Amino acid sequence: MNDKVGNTDKILTLLEERYSGAGPELDHENPFQLLIATILSAQCTDRQVNRVTPILFKKYPKVEDVAALDPQELEPIIKSCGFYKTKSRNIVATCRLLIEKYDGKVPRDIETLQTLPGVGRKTANVVASNAFGVDAIAVDTHVFRVSNRLGLADAKDVLETEKQLMENIPKNKWTAAHHWLIHHGRQICNARNPKCDICFLNPYCPYYNNKL
Repeated sequence: MNDKVGNTDKILTLLEERYSGAGPELDHENPFQLLIATILSAQCTDRQVNRVTPILFKKYPKVEDVAALDPQELEPIIKSCGFYKTKSRNIVATCRLLIEKYDGKVPRDIETLQTLPGVGRKTANVVASNAFGVDAIAVDTHVFRVSNRLGLADAKDVLETEKQLMENIPKNKWTAAHHWLIHHGRQICNARNPKCDICFLNPYCPYYNNKL
């Protein structure tokens, strides 16, 4: 076992010990709600999305309800999530497509999910993994930052980071590792002021050790 593989194993073990209960932070009761919440979460915090979705789903609980809307009717509800005009158009268009092509059900396949308006690869991975148990790693800003700092990846973009993480992390841990990395990014490995001195991973972290 080379040093890099050994460090990866140690990092994953320690992340799992610390964040074993970590899961999705977007509140949802079914795949449809998770899909809409994840679309809303682009350039927005999960906390803010969780303030909006109870109002949204109480008023429009089913995919058919949203599909029947003019996007402008949705805008006042989701305005606080940012980019609300684009998100309104995408959400309504997605719901209409779900009815037209998928009997009103959210597809579980990652590639199929990406054909829906407003659904990129990250959103597709989040929905597939958390709604349907598909092994996937969604690379958001936290996962990108933390995984590259820790040496779990060495990439300049999101897609290459995802590819390397899939190579370096056992498949049955992809979804869980996504949540571990997000929680670590929020609690310790912050973007501007990472708490390296108190981080339990600093013995194995290239980012920390290169600063010494």
